[in-house]
Amino acid sequence: MPKAIRLYVRYVEKVNRAIGRCAMYLIFAMLGVLLYSSFSKTVFLPAHWTLETAQFLMVAYYLLGGSYSMQLGDHVRMDLLYSTWKPRTRSLVDSITVLFLIFYLCLLLYGGYSSTAYAIQYGEQSYSAWAPYMAPVKIVMTFGVFMMLLQALATLFKDIAAARGEEL
Repeated sequence: MPKAIRLYVRYVEKVNRAIGRCAMYLIFAMLGVLLYSSFSKTVFLPAHWTLETAQFLMVAYYLLGGSYSMQLGDHVRMDLLYSTWKPRTRSLVDSITVLFLIFYLCLLLYGGYSSTAYAIQYGEQSYSAWAPYMAPVKIVMTFGVFMMLLQALATLFKDIAAARGEEL
């Protein structure tokens, strides 16, 4: 594989590893918010912001950690025949299926970008008692999809290299 592709894969995986390791700690923030929510409901008036904050943290945890999970190969895989195939066959099939993922992620990125632009332009707020602005969570969602797209491209390059008998 060309040096530019090797550098791309190395850089994308390094960035996604850093983002994924930071995103892992969002689960503790979410647990803290939910614990505060439970405490506030029993002791004094419940806070309006806790449920949506926990949901926003879960969105960030899930979408920012997705590319790191893909990098580690920890996504769920249907394994009826896959484990019996030769490594080159697996890489060839993986490179074909990742093309479908890239197409899907491109559609998600387009929708996420237009939704984020709308939220920023019109100051979109949630229809709840707390009514937070939606732009921050939509920016995080779009960024997470973008990083997943970059990781999918890196995975495609790695699968093509493996199908050719090379190592990336």
